[in-house]
Amino acid sequence: MARSAVGPADRIGDIGPVTRDVFTRELESARTIVWNGPMGIFEAPPFAQGTLAVAVAVAAACRDGATGIVGGGDSAAAVERAGVADEITHISTGGGAALEFLAGAELPGLAPLEEVED
Repeated sequence: MARSAVGPADRIGDIGPVTRDVFTRELESARTIVWNGPMGIFEAPPFAQGTLAVAVAVAAACRDGATGIVGGGDSAAAVERAGVADEITHISTGGGAALEFLAGAELPGLAPLEEVED
């Protein structure tokens, strides 16, 4: 088993440059992207680069025809901060609700609307 240089008292505030490159390469070929949650403590400038790089990569994939769905207030703020919000297919501040919806859970706010359909 590989040993980590991260100790029990250490904190990881962002993804590093190698991980940013891996994520960017993977997103280049994605056709559907669902992103919920920043890569680290992006509100603190020293830890923003990973999240901003992912935001830019999602926007680039959307420009190339992918569908990009960003969920959660922090992720929505990140795409705004990166200046790419207008290139993302859909942005929702309801991150937890978006994940529950995708998982097929019944959402209390949508249940009455589904009853009207029947």
